[in-house]
Amino acid sequence: MLGQYDIAPGGTPRLLLVAPNVVQAERDMGVDPADFRLWVCLHEETHRVQFTANPWLRAHLVDSAQSLARELAPDPSALVDRLGDAASRLPGVLRGDGGSLLDLLATPEQSERVAGVTAVMSLLEGHADVVMDAVGPAVVPSVETIRARFTDRRAGLGPADRMLRRLLGLEDKMRQYRDGARFVRGVVDEVGMQRFNTVWTSAETLPLPAEIEDPSAWVRRVAP
Repeated sequence: MLGQYDIAPGGTPRLLLVAPNVVQAERDMGVDPADFRLWVCLHEETHRVQFTANPWLRAHLVDSAQSLARELAPDPSALVDRLGDAASRLPGVLRGDGGSLLDLLATPEQSERVAGVTAVMSLLEGHADVVMDAVGPAVVPSVETIRARFTDRRAGLGPADRMLRRLLGLEDKMRQYRDGARFVRGVVDEVGMQRFNTVWTSAETLPLPAEIEDPSAWVRRVAP
């Protein structure tokens, strides 16, 4: 993790940067330090704008995450059965058939709730990625080089690394950036930025899981 906008349930939101990770990443990729640090900050500052310009969004995301966390705490009487089912499905996760440890332990209903929260996170992360790239070389001179090398870095280092990412759900996190950015660009290309910004109106205008994969479906539902 390079940085995070901490929405701080019950506290004061703040922007956090993990300096050692930022320095290590820029060295590993061989990118310009000043450009890379500004680029990372643009991503996190976009998150700050998302939440401060739309105060309802923080409460919605906190409530959704806390509710889901309570639901995912297994009933002790059902834990043994849940673990047995998870063990039978583990080889599929290791092969890359999809899912993570969380998916193995969730019921179908809980998986739907997870998909809903994931869709919102995909929007937030994808939108921030689009903004950080859209600034162009006038603001971040080496932005194209940084994006290309950072995308390669996100892909993982090898089979063992990719397997660990799958188990921990980190591969799903990487997919949020990719799918979310594709959703944002798809909507903007179809109806423009002004109508895309309808997405920030309320919980009802946030994209559904299927709409992240099909931006036109969101347009038909929300911004025809």
